[in-house]
Amino acid sequence: MGSSSVLLELVVVMLATDGAVSLPMSKNKNQTPISAKMLGDKTVVFNCNVNQDSHISQAIKALETKMEQLIALVNKTSTSPQPTKPPAVLPSSCKEQYVKYRSFKSQVYPLMFGSQKIPVYCHMGNFGCGDGGWTLAMKIDGAKRTFHYDSHYWSDRNPYNLAGGKTGFDQQETKLPTYWNTPFSKICLGMKIGHQIKFLVINKHANSLYSLIANGYYQPTPLGRHTWKTLINSQQASLQPGCNKEGFNAACTYAKSPAKVRIGILGNNEDDCVSCDSRIGFGMAGIPGDLNICGNEAVAGGDNGDKHLMAFGYVLVQ
Repeated sequence: MGSSSVLLELVVVMLATDGAVSLPMSKNKNQTPISAKMLGDKTVVFNCNVNQDSHISQAIKALETKMEQLIALVNKTSTSPQPTKPPAVLPSSCKEQYVKYRSFKSQVYPLMFGSQKIPVYCHMGNFGCGDGGWTLAMKIDGAKRTFHYDSHYWSDRNPYNLAGGKTGFDQQETKLPTYWNTPFSKICLGMKIGHQIKFLVINKHANSLYSLIANGYYQPTPLGRHTWKTLINSQQASLQPGCNKEGFNAACTYAKSPAKVRIGILGNNEDDCVSCDSRIGFGMAGIPGDLNICGNEAVAGGDNGDKHLMAFGYVLVQ
């Protein structure tokens, strides 16, 4: 072999070991010793000035062995199982999804109602009631009797068409477990006539809509007739000037077929709440017509004339 020397510079990345890498020293006095130098906590540089003699192959083989051991140690460390996080507890409302998990996109989220997981479309942005996460409770078709005032769905804990809860402001009727499970401080009401949707907000604290409505007791609201008319359109909606009984389970007292509404307002052409002939609301019944379940009915002196406006209604809580 020749006497010329070679410089071997080896960079070994120490990813997961506290051990030292060493090479056997040759007994040849002409061979330059091997030196090691640490660079930070992770890198070791070996500068080996060795004579190209019979010991060089042994040194390289020893180094290869040590590097294989190091690589095996790194691989073992990187592939060892890591502790897994416990699954996140699903929220029980869209507001919780919005506040706790910082979810700001309106879409379907899985919600927990008791022990039942149900996908619900959460309205996160301001569509007319403010943002903050709104949980759908009901969608009501004014042309159908599903949610007529006397329907059992107002007084029981049975859902209706859960699939309708996975869509937005469309025309699929639904009643979700929100109705009897979800406490709230605000209610968002919406009415859609044609392609136009109008909304209003009721500030009301309750354990659930069921707790407000199911027992049939009247619970007043302070919105006023003008605000209720904005659900239709103030220039189109019609109410008689008297009575103005508004809230939950509002009813007049006419013996034959009293006007009543689960959520809404009643009007009369007289200064009492007996023979009411106009109303705006959700879950309606009685005179002047028992076929319009959600929308605006008015005869006999409504401020915008006679009306028979069927709407598709939306009830959400926060």
